[in-house]
Amino acid sequence: MKELIETFYTGLNEQNAEKMISCYHEDVVFEDPAFGKLNSDRAKKMWKMLCKNGKDMKIEFSKIEANDQKGSAHWEAWYTFSQTGRSVHNSIDAEFEFKDGKIIKHIDHFNLHQWASQAIGWKGKLLGGTNFFKKKLQQQTNRLLDKF
Repeated sequence: MKELIETFYTGLNEQNAEKMISCYHEDVVFEDPAFGKLNSDRAKKMWKMLCKNGKDMKIEFSKIEANDQKGSAHWEAWYTFSQTGRSVHNSIDAEFEFKDGKIIKHIDHFNLHQWASQAIGWKGKLLGGTNFFKKKLQQQTNRLLDKF
């Protein structure tokens, strides 16, 4: 399963959403602080959107561990946040669960307050750690996903 995680992040670094999605089980569930919980098609659509829009995105991954049931990885992303033009360096810890040789559950953990400070600036620094901000961000990211 370690190779599956490596393939997933290699696809992300190549901005190849199809390669990434091929690692996902058809019933995958994805969750992170920015999008919230996304089921199957929306999770796959999110990666398509991020790969298409992440023109200058650079990814590095490490600390991959996996057995037949679960896995984890650390990854970092550098990119320009399109809505503000600000540079972001996000440090993410991922957890995976596997079923039928594919990723069935994928949870990304990162410091939303730190991300918001970089992506949005002083307003992100001020509000990025609040539940209000998290809820508003998830509404906004899911609207973008609906339009994609």
